[in-house]
Amino acid sequence: MTTPLLLSPVEARVLATLMEKARTVPDSYPLTLNSLLLGCNQKTSREPLMELSESEVSSAVDSLREAGLVHETSGGRAVKFTHNAQRGIGVPEQSAVLLGLLMLRGPQTAAELRLNAERWYRFADTSSVEAFLDELQERSEEKGGPLVIKLDRAPGAREQRWAHLLCGPVDASAAVISRSGAAVGSASAELQARVTQLEAEVADLRATVQKLCAELGMSQPGQE
Repeated sequence: MTTPLLLSPVEARVLATLMEKARTVPDSYPLTLNSLLLGCNQKTSREPLMELSESEVSSAVDSLREAGLVHETSGGRAVKFTHNAQRGIGVPEQSAVLLGLLMLRGPQTAAELRLNAERWYRFADTSSVEAFLDELQERSEEKGGPLVIKLDRAPGAREQRWAHLLCGPVDASAAVISRSGAAVGSASAELQARVTQLEAEVADLRATVQKLCAELGMSQPGQE
């Protein structure tokens, strides 16, 4: 029986970043440690956002090398790194793509995964994505057990999202709260901005009324 693969969040980010850059910017791949650090900490296509240090990334690379998931390449003046995720995890190319996206972007629906995978791999349709996800969820214990889980539907959501299990069991309730909390946070920010705008407009109107009342020699509304 294969021992289940268990990565730390930093190791998952490092591995997935190498997987992404190998497909999206092949001319810049393999990656130097500095390029890998920048990829891990970038502010787009990442959930959650991270602020990793060079030492944290270097330590994760060492652990992944020991696990056979990352290789060091020689040549040139800088040491560079490549990933070996597909063979190391033991999954087909399409499944490796889905796992990489889940590690980088957090829980997603099958439709979101298909859209986000455009630069990695072109899936024929959403049902083909679901088929590979089902295989990953039903992976036998002999091969190390399931690698993804289908989460409960979030409040107000039409589709269920998927999460990877490469960092251990997923707290489904926390994942739901995280997504719904992000939506609430966005709505709260928009509401606050609207309130601030209205307050400014009211202040301008009050100043205008005060000016008119002064010019006409009238008392302001609400005053004797």
